[in-house]
Amino acid sequence: MKRLIYNLIWVLFLGLFLNSCYKDVISPETDPDGPPQAVSFKEEIAPLVKTKCGSDKGCHVPGDHKPYLDDLSLSYRNLVNGGFVNTLIPKESTIYIQINGSMAEYIPSKADRQKIYDWIRNGAPNN
Repeated sequence: MKRLIYNLIWVLFLGLFLNSCYKDVISPETDPDGPPQAVSFKEEIAPLVKTKCGSDKGCHVPGDHKPYLDDLSLSYRNLVNGGFVNTLIPKESTIYIQINGSMAEYIPSKADRQKIYDWIRNGAPNN
């Protein structure tokens, strides 16, 4: 009987000990405000906004809505110098607000919107 009680106490102690272990895993997909990932404007952002926003079907072409995003060589200047990017408070950037609000349907991928957000948080480099 003592052995049964001893084994029961040991199992309960072991169960409590193993249950107390916890590992918190934060990935960019689950924590959008985690450390920003490295993003290249020329390789990732410019082609994304050109195909989604500045193509023939898009609205950000000359003669339509600013910023003009149809020309890869000018899209950086149009975004950054046009006042659409706020590197001090990235969530207040016009482009961030738009792609997460009324323009979210044009960039439906959360990963693509996260790339743009990370690019702004990295200081919106022309890389």
